[in-house]
Amino acid sequence: MPQPAGAISREMIQLQQQVAQLLQAQQDLRSTVDTNSAALKTLVQQTAESVNKLNGEMVAVQRTVQDAQANSGSRIDTLTQQTQGLSDNLQDVQARVAKLSQQLSDVQNLLQSIDSKLSGGTPSVPPAAGGAGTSGGTPAPSGAPPISADTLYQNALRDYTSGKYDLAHQEFSDYITNFPSNDLASNSQFYLGEIAYAQNNFKGAIAAYDTVLTNYPKSFKIAASLLKKGMAELELGQKTAGLRDLREVVRRFPGSDEARRAQARLR
Repeated sequence: MPQPAGAISREMIQLQQQVAQLLQAQQDLRSTVDTNSAALKTLVQQTAESVNKLNGEMVAVQRTVQDAQANSGSRIDTLTQQTQGLSDNLQDVQARVAKLSQQLSDVQNLLQSIDSKLSGGTPSVPPAAGGAGTSGGTPAPSGAPPISADTLYQNALRDYTSGKYDLAHQEFSDYITNFPSNDLASNSQFYLGEIAYAQNNFKGAIAAYDTVLTNYPKSFKIAASLLKKGMAELELGQKTAGLRDLREVVRRFPGSDEARRAQARLR
């Protein structure tokens, strides 16, 4: 039997009311989603702006740190050059004092010999030894340069510390040529490397430092030569060789100034 018309009408009304409620709920949900989306979009934009601002500040900080490191490195290199110059001057003075002491001892021995012979009644005085009054760093008169070893080295060192690299290079080279067996020949070879390093000729610097390490194994510039060779290798991008030489400085010369500089560069 078909349902009465009144019952169908009530069901239709209820169905319409439910549809209306669903539509209203859908609109409310859409409004909520739109509101949340707008808030989320604003939050994302604010976060992006904060990140960009932070990145800018980080770049500024990095530039400040790099500038500070560059300035500090330049000051350290200058102080290192001055310290090396003072150290070499001191070594030169000590060498000259030792030579004067030896010459004085030779003269005293000669006088004692003469006194003993005179007191023994010997009529003739023996001639003095040929090398008693000569300087250990001055070559024979034949072919001798017009300047002494000490003066040539001091001039070269002065020109190096004052930045006259071309003149200092020539003077140090002349020293090695004319006084190859002198105690300061290894220093002169080391400073040829320092001049090349200061002029960004890192290949030439490595070759000069290698000469010190090979030809002057007892030089007190061995640690400095090995350190600067490693630093020059790093400047050329030879990372493996540079790190190896810096670690060798730390291993062979613990506690030295060169070892501390090598450790700082390794860090």
